Amino acid sequence: MTKPPTKKAPAKRRKPARPTPKPKVTKPVQGGPKIAPDEVELLQKPGHKDKGDGPGGEYWDVLVGGTRAGEVFVNVIDEPPIGKHASLQIFLNQDRQGKGVGRVAYRKAADASRHDDLYLHMRKSNLASRLAAEAAGFRDVSPPGITQLILRRQRSGG
Repeated sequence: MTKPPTKKAPAKRRKPARPTPKPKVTKPVQGGPKIAPDEVELLQKPGHKDKGDGPGGEYWDVLVGGTRAGEVFVNVIDEPPIGKHASLQIFLNQDRQGKGVGRVAYRKAADASRHDDLYLHMRKSNLASRLAAEAAGFRDVSPPGITQLILRRQRSGG
């Protein structure tokens, strides 16, 4: 006679042995050839799984010389301290980082987006992304006491 299958009790979540370390400062890569802005293009696609797939969302593959180098997308979110807003995110393949691709992709995505106001949320230690975003016209609008860096770009120039 076979025994009926038994259900396992859910595993208890254990307390970490040590606190989570602070994230390392992401510094811009120095030196090396930069990609010409005309080599970077965005290919608009349908969004997928929390990456530009909701109402007001947008999604692009980032291409460099015709090869996929990452992705950039916009989600409309409703979170403090801003409320409902369009939030842009970019992820570049590691081999494309530090070559100026982010600066161009931030600018091209902001120009291509149907949203006049775009926000970025990032760790304050992410200096590389901050510099790329600021070069694309995003400005720091972080309210005091917020642990994240919040940057904003307005198409109307405000």
